[in-house]
Amino acid sequence: MKLHALLALFVLTSLSYSCSSRDDDGNSTTDIDCLNLGTQELDITIQESFTTLPSKVSVFFKVNGSDGSPVAGLTPSNFTIFEQGRNDDCYNEISNSEASGAISPNAQIFSNNTLLVLDLSNSVLSTSLQELKQASSSFISNVMPAIPTDSFKMAIYWFDGEDVLHELQPLTTSATMLQEAIDGITEDISNDPSTDLYGAVIKAAEIADDIIDVSENEELFAAASVVIFTDGTDQAARYTEQEAVDAVSDADDDVSFFTIGLGSEIDEGILSKIGQTESVFASNAAELESVFNDISNGVAAQANSFYLFEYCSPKRDGSGMNNLVIQVINGNQDGLVQTSFDATGFTSGCE
Repeated sequence: MKLHALLALFVLTSLSYSCSSRDDDGNSTTDIDCLNLGTQELDITIQESFTTLPSKVSVFFKVNGSDGSPVAGLTPSNFTIFEQGRNDDCYNEISNSEASGAISPNAQIFSNNTLLVLDLSNSVLSTSLQELKQASSSFISNVMPAIPTDSFKMAIYWFDGEDVLHELQPLTTSATMLQEAIDGITEDISNDPSTDLYGAVIKAAEIADDIIDVSENEELFAAASVVIFTDGTDQAARYTEQEAVDAVSDADDDVSFFTIGLGSEIDEGILSKIGQTESVFASNAAELESVFNDISNGVAAQANSFYLFEYCSPKRDGSGMNNLVIQVINGNQDGLVQTSFDATGFTSGCE
């Protein structure tokens, strides 16, 4: 499914921030055993929670399955809200008529970035360049929304044997610019026939981390997906396998790594270590477009497993700190996340 189809969940309207108080830890020590909620197969991680007057509570979080796979496409019907105030022995479920819960537009507070990193060493350029260009074009079409939005950007890099990760196209919201960059790849683009795979991994991880840092400085929540294609193993021997794997492991938690391998000269074990989120392999160039499409689905799911859930709390000024549990039910799986919020200044009038 194309990413822009999934974006239908997020209608682009404005978010108003006033008297906002932010809670970074997303944790509470209040006992939730009294709720007796499910078996918690889903892993829910709070990125941020905050309040907006007159009484809106917002929680931005990510949902993964028990196997670490992203859970995309949730709607308000998948969520149940429980609050506990100072007069409550246990949490009370808040009905939708009281809470007006909704999946809200995360576009204005969330930045999703994809780095497509292509091996353009001699073996690719001489045997499978056209198939790679077609597969990359299909990847761009699947990942980038039809209508550009500042929330979804992609950059394209390439590597050969040099100690450089070459920038083919900087981060952009334009699928057209990305496509033109792919179309412009020629067989004489590289001057070094070797393959510096490990160096490319290390440099791509650094770029992804920098993107996350810049977004945070702009008060945006951010995620990045690094997609690395190669048809071989590291030949330059400038860096070690362990250094490359460490770069992936040490990257920001919101950076996902995917690898695509082509042909019989790749090392699937190494590519699986680098592609900690997902790795796919094509036995020949004719299969490239298919495996690129598989990865594009994974990238789209990662982007759409982040949610901004907002509701109007019935708590009012003077109620102090209140505990909050959001339960997520997706088919036969469920999970919950727990946090707290300050209702100081809360009044009626929230919509």
